[in-house]
Amino acid sequence: MANTHEAATWSPVTTRPDLLGESPFWHPVERKLYWVDIDARQVRRMDPAGGQIESWAMPQEPGCMAPAQSGGLVMALRDGIYRAASWGGALTLVARFAHDTATTRFNDGKADPRGRFWAGTMYEPRDARKAELYSVDLRHMHGSPPAPLIETKAGNAIIANGLAWSPDAATVYWTDTTHHVISVWDWDAQSNAMANHRVFRQFPGRPAGWKPGEPGYGGRPDGASVDSEGNYWVAMFEGGRVLKLSPAGEVLSDIAIPVRCPTMPCFGGDDLRTLYVTSASKNRSPQELHEMPLSGCVLSMRVDVPGLPVNFVSG
Repeated sequence: MANTHEAATWSPVTTRPDLLGESPFWHPVERKLYWVDIDARQVRRMDPAGGQIESWAMPQEPGCMAPAQSGGLVMALRDGIYRAASWGGALTLVARFAHDTATTRFNDGKADPRGRFWAGTMYEPRDARKAELYSVDLRHMHGSPPAPLIETKAGNAIIANGLAWSPDAATVYWTDTTHHVISVWDWDAQSNAMANHRVFRQFPGRPAGWKPGEPGYGGRPDGASVDSEGNYWVAMFEGGRVLKLSPAGEVLSDIAIPVRCPTMPCFGGDDLRTLYVTSASKNRSPQELHEMPLSGCVLSMRVDVPGLPVNFVSG
């Protein structure tokens, strides 16, 4: 039974709003929270204990990123995958993709439990299913110059989001935000094979004529994270809520959040029991920003069940 509209105590982690905050992760060694502001072309990190935020300007929109085992970051910018050996360091191109950068950019992604970097695209005109999901394996470099093993893992979408793996690394989740659907596959970690595609949860679409603040629409699934019990936590963009779904897709908790557009949750803190959620302020009305002044900020709340530690990119 869902705890519908469950009360929650959210704390603002930041007070300066991002345009489009996304891709948060907790770095366990640095004990810092990382995230991106896609539209501001910034990568950010923060030590919650001290409160200082560092920002790093990118040449293109950073859709997503993950920490690298060798140090630094692997990130997906608009046209491809890059790596930096250290914070603020030079960006080295890992793989450029053939999509038209005038209409398509990388969006949601992260590393899998075996250390491959996965990233999905979004088709910005939003009128055709041209978004795809790729895995990029830096452990298997081949050719001259050496290039990583790249596989197309899924497609037929408009906005890639919601990428996550189950605690036993046997299931992978992926969302097409535009079509309000979360998909799931059986996944073999060793071979990187996906099979038995099925709908994890389908949400109702946005009603014709609906306006933000009106009832009748619960939002669309955006970024997600999985906890140590296998529950799938998803930010519902324009829904002003975060959902906790069971491994069977049932709504366990429906948690209101004081922003209309939460974008992605992650678990952090030394015990992985702090839920951090990024959000968006871009294209929100002046009235909404007045009523919801934390729009675009990172918020946090404490939870009972810890999350899973971030996966590092290998290679």
